[in-house]
Amino acid sequence: MELYHVLNRGVEKRNLVTSDYDRNRFVRSLYEMNDARPVKNFWYRAQDPFSDLVGHYENKRERLVTIHGWCLMGNHYHILLSENKEGGVTDFLRKLNVGYAKYFNEKYDRSGTLFQGRTKKILIEHESHFLWILHYIHFNALDFLKTAGSWREQCLINSGEALAWLERYRWSSYRDYVNKGKYASILAGSFMFDDRKAYMKEARSYLSTLADAPLPFSSIE
Repeated sequence: MELYHVLNRGVEKRNLVTSDYDRNRFVRSLYEMNDARPVKNFWYRAQDPFSDLVGHYENKRERLVTIHGWCLMGNHYHILLSENKEGGVTDFLRKLNVGYAKYFNEKYDRSGTLFQGRTKKILIEHESHFLWILHYIHFNALDFLKTAGSWREQCLINSGEALAWLERYRWSSYRDYVNKGKYASILAGSFMFDDRKAYMKEARSYLSTLADAPLPFSSIE
């Protein structure tokens, strides 16, 4: 199995989302576009993008990829995935990007390219990269926490605040990993997601090493 970190951003670094309605649309697309069958027009509730899913739909899907983690930022996204069938990554990213761009352009009465270019696809080849990549994707949300400091330079100011923020940030798979989210359907089949307890301990450890202040023990069970 080959594991890929894929990412893309808005053309000229423009925002891909401007409201929670847009964010919900993108999150739902992560689920809906991951299907080898043609995707029909779908409806969803703006406040809960999975409220209209029926229980038997999952069994009918032909997933192109397995998504192990994701994070939606303002002008870009990160996804960690592996291929379920030949050409699955390419097909999934095409459906995701084209589908979301069509929605965005229609909603905001614009035309032209929404994404900067072809989605960047990075093969995870080394163990050190494998051990860090899911944390890196989730920790991107710390860029929205003004008091976080520079986590990329290992200068996180307070790991307790960082952990609390990650548990509140709705637009990544971190909340699902710590059993506080509602988008676990996106991660169906992930071997990483199956070992969520170990991930929580690793995330706590990483945050502690990046910070000046240790995490309180009560922050994790």
